[in-house]
Amino acid sequence: MKLKVVILSLSVFAYTGFTAQNIQNNPGSNHGNKFEQLGTILPTPNIYRTASGAPGHAYWQNRADYNITAYLDENKRNLKGSETVTYYNNSPDELEYIWLQLDENEHSSIKNAGYDTSSIIRPSTTEQLKVTELPIKDNGYGVSLEKVTDASGNPLKYTVNKTMMRIDLPKALKKGEKFVFKVDWNYNIGNRMKMGGRGGYENFPEDGNDLYTMAQWYPRMCVYSDFQGWQNHQFTGRGEFALVFGNFKVSMNVPADHIVGGTGECKNYDQVLTSDQLSRYKKAENASEPIEIVTLDEAKKAEKNHSKQRKTWVFEANDVRDFAWTSSRKFIWDGMRVTIPENNNKVMAMSFYPKESYGLYRKFSTKAVAHTIKTYSEFTIPYPYPVAQSVEAANGMEYPMICFNFGRTEKDGTYSEGTKNGMIGVIIHEVGHNFFPMIINSDERQWAWMDEGLNTFTEYLTEEKWDNKFPSKRGPAWTIVDYMKLPKDQLEPIMSNSENIIQYGPNAYSKPATGLNILRETIMGRELFDKAFKTYSKRWAFKHPEPADLFRTMEDASGEDLDWFWRGWFYGTDPVDIAIDKVTVATPNLDTDPKAAQEIKYQVEKPLVNSFEDLSKIRNRQDKNITFYVDQDKDAQDFYYRYDRGQEKVNTKEYTSKVEAGLPLDTKDKEKFKNITAYQIDFANKGGLVMPIILEFTFEDGSKLYDKSSAQIWRLNEQKVSKTYYFDKKLKSIQLDPMRETADIDTNNNLWTSNGSGTETSKFQLFKQKQEGNSARGSSNGKVNPMQAAGKS
Repeated sequence: MKLKVVILSLSVFAYTGFTAQNIQNNPGSNHGNKFEQLGTILPTPNIYRTASGAPGHAYWQNRADYNITAYLDENKRNLKGSETVTYYNNSPDELEYIWLQLDENEHSSIKNAGYDTSSIIRPSTTEQLKVTELPIKDNGYGVSLEKVTDASGNPLKYTVNKTMMRIDLPKALKKGEKFVFKVDWNYNIGNRMKMGGRGGYENFPEDGNDLYTMAQWYPRMCVYSDFQGWQNHQFTGRGEFALVFGNFKVSMNVPADHIVGGTGECKNYDQVLTSDQLSRYKKAENASEPIEIVTLDEAKKAEKNHSKQRKTWVFEANDVRDFAWTSSRKFIWDGMRVTIPENNNKVMAMSFYPKESYGLYRKFSTKAVAHTIKTYSEFTIPYPYPVAQSVEAANGMEYPMICFNFGRTEKDGTYSEGTKNGMIGVIIHEVGHNFFPMIINSDERQWAWMDEGLNTFTEYLTEEKWDNKFPSKRGPAWTIVDYMKLPKDQLEPIMSNSENIIQYGPNAYSKPATGLNILRETIMGRELFDKAFKTYSKRWAFKHPEPADLFRTMEDASGEDLDWFWRGWFYGTDPVDIAIDKVTVATPNLDTDPKAAQEIKYQVEKPLVNSFEDLSKIRNRQDKNITFYVDQDKDAQDFYYRYDRGQEKVNTKEYTSKVEAGLPLDTKDKEKFKNITAYQIDFANKGGLVMPIILEFTFEDGSKLYDKSSAQIWRLNEQKVSKTYYFDKKLKSIQLDPMRETADIDTNNNLWTSNGSGTETSKFQLFKQKQEGNSARGSSNGKVNPMQAAGKS
């Protein structure tokens, strides 16, 4: 329904205090900095990163190409690897050394990052008790470096500092040069179900088999960037990774009955698959429904016999920042072809899963993979890679073109709706990470939210397109309320280092995702937001964006000043709590004569001059080269001449003007306006974070109207504002934020009803009572003033 607002002359309302001047709150002491520009909070734009949020004309980034061979020893649960790395220095700087990540040192008792946390006595059984080892002994995990050499085999000097390794170069690596080096290493693969972490193995005691997820398994180049230099912050297990793009060729030697999935495309399926499996794979390449490449029966059969033979799988991947793989004889494997409309890219969507997941993964996994890359392509950039894979591994973690998820049925094959939805949500989330941060390659070690938050937001959009009734836990504004209600000492700004966050899930995932959804639905609107978000994705695909690049691009591409939002939602911890403080209701006094004109007299007895003449005025008057405009008017010249010398006063001239207060109200007008009611709604910002004011008006006849004021309404007073509406029918209630779209933490102060309890006696009501009293004493010509007013907190 179209909002109908009737504008009346203020003189129609008998209460003289009801004026625009008095309604406007005095901004003076209530004005903070919520709407000030971020300014120096953001890094200064330069030739690498522009003020618009786009990469600058001199933007650069280094790259690294890898040629890796790996040997998986299932009996010893050990991984042995050898890599040749070609590192390209595209920076303007000379590099005397380079840094690599040794992430597997996370599992070492003596080589980990050493980031201790508090510990307390917990209830435990005697079996769990053990004497604290001091000094701590080596548990046998972590990277064992066998050899580090240059391309010719000459040893290189290197230093390992916990989870980081510095290689000192024989000579400085100049701009445009490349350096080739080799590393041989091995490590004992940990049981990730007990030790935690992303990479490792899971053992299935029922059949005696392992499922391997090989992640962070090779020495990886750190990022050297224009905004930070070397990103060599230690890996603690939480803050994820900052990695460079490059091309990979990886050969994995595994037991012959293992099935392997990995980043990129396998180049030798004809050598590692049976003829039947290869035939099914080729059929799946053109299928619109998932086809089993390795069947359930084949997987069950493979579980029973541990082959002593070995096979080598060869994978290649271009323009990726990482490489991960999985290996197990337990895998069922299915796949189908999905075409990305935006670039006509034909992608092989695939899933690998043990029989324990068959009832869920066979139905949903590959279809969810296909749906995810298609939907993300709509909202960001077209998916550029040839494959996308989901692996059921009882956890959730992402890598280019492959991710590890969970989702197992009960032993009888049944599952709950919650398990199904959880599995689909995790698959969408982890496959979605192909875009954030695998392609739009942010620094996860510093800014977890640029990885998890942006991805969780796009996950929410994708879940909605999967099933409009999908029970999303993150994204909708109302789902963040419980977190925003927490005491301030339990909250950190989103703009916090990933290692320092207490409430990691809400801070890195939920709050940024919710903020982006509020921007899209409530502040910017879908059209403006979607264009700006796609612009950011396109600008920074295959590059290294920082928060300022996102903030600036969103404003640059939309024409919206969002600094107030970044300041409040990302840099602050204030919640949203906007309250309807009071509603004042007034009806018009139709007996007031708006035709009566008010005469205003202006008398000019002397010119208006400053009380003090400053040095500039005196010098200008003495300057013969300056001609004043007033000198061109003789009357004016004489006027000022006489005044300046204190001569006779100038005869004053009297000016009058009539200010029309409104049109005369005849009988027809009175009939037209008799049902008009004014509602002044006073709002209080109790939470501190400004937001748009969204109102639902419900009238006594059951009809509804809606209105929204942008957050800019708080510019001149960040604590209190008022809005006045005129309706020709009676209001029953006013609901603030009816769709719970601003994450308001207290909805108890969001409703006003015309017959609610706690009604205050307003100035309008007091005025009316006074008029009625005068009428009763015969002092108002026997007329009762029809002004009616009521207020409610």
